[in-house]
Amino acid sequence: MSAFLKLDKVSIELAGHRIVDDLSIALEPGDIGCLMGPSGCGKTTVLRAIAGFNPVSGGAISLQGSVVSSASLSLPTEQRQVGMMFQDFSLFPHLNVADNIRFGIEHLSADAQEQRIKELLQRIGLNGYQKRYPHELSGGQQQRIALARALAPKPQLMLLDEPFSSLDAELRELLAQDVRQLLKEEGITALLVTHDQQEAFAMADKAGVMYAGQLLQWNTPYELYHEPEHQLVADFIGRGVLLQGRIREHQLHCALGVIDHEILCDQDDHDVTFLVRPDDVLITDKRDAELTAIVAGRGFRGSHYLYTLELPDTSQVLAVGPSHQPLQNGAQVGIEYDFDHLVVFDSDVCELPD
Repeated sequence: MSAFLKLDKVSIELAGHRIVDDLSIALEPGDIGCLMGPSGCGKTTVLRAIAGFNPVSGGAISLQGSVVSSASLSLPTEQRQVGMMFQDFSLFPHLNVADNIRFGIEHLSADAQEQRIKELLQRIGLNGYQKRYPHELSGGQQQRIALARALAPKPQLMLLDEPFSSLDAELRELLAQDVRQLLKEEGITALLVTHDQQEAFAMADKAGVMYAGQLLQWNTPYELYHEPEHQLVADFIGRGVLLQGRIREHQLHCALGVIDHEILCDQDDHDVTFLVRPDDVLITDKRDAELTAIVAGRGFRGSHYLYTLELPDTSQVLAVGPSHQPLQNGAQVGIEYDFDHLVVFDSDVCELPD
């Protein structure tokens, strides 16, 4: 199966500055992708280039095997059959819900317009809201209408730019799941841009992390979390800490003790940095535990506490404990570790790929 959306070594320059450098990704038909990264990393610039708003200075962007952007070619935005959903909703305040959705399908017959509006309102759970105006809707409802308006013309590709950033955290995750289901039902390929990894995990089949205009890794969200290929990916995805250690005789010697793992079998002796997630560390009530730590901080998360534990060498790790048995700051606890996925980096220097 050939890629529906393909970016091949794309570079983008704006006002004489290179914003995106040699970026390559691909999405299969019906896949939902996500670009994550801190503000200013270039992810929105990529989205705008796919839409046709920003030119590319190198490489090529293809849709269904046809190049739509390169250094010498730029297909007009209106010819790309791309839908866009923005963080500010961009609903027309003077139009009711039905007319907002109708905006992109006025070329259809009146009956076809009404059928499509009714179909989309039913799918987003707002059937009967045709006559309401944007100011009469909640933020989540406005975002659903914005999605319906973008989907109404049945675009080949949907681009979503931080679409849930103005909503509270619980509503963001719920809406992300609903949007994923709707995109899948419509069979639309989509690319989401966000700095919120929970949105990415809720929506994406494939995801990537960008930093300073470069793509550090492109894979499934599961692989990004469990097998990050770069320290910056490990630091950005999920909660965790990076500790120092040294591999000697195929074992990792560190503040947690001596760790045996199959990935160390072919490692030579050298200094390393390794990733410790909260789910790698288990708090135990064993009084004779070989490894102990001091509770240096805690954060209430409802069903659990997220603890910061200080090890004997003063380095710190994170661990999770049930909320009905809270540990006090300063308490000494026993800990154990279990690395299903041991992630080791060769150096403590975070260098970007060439």
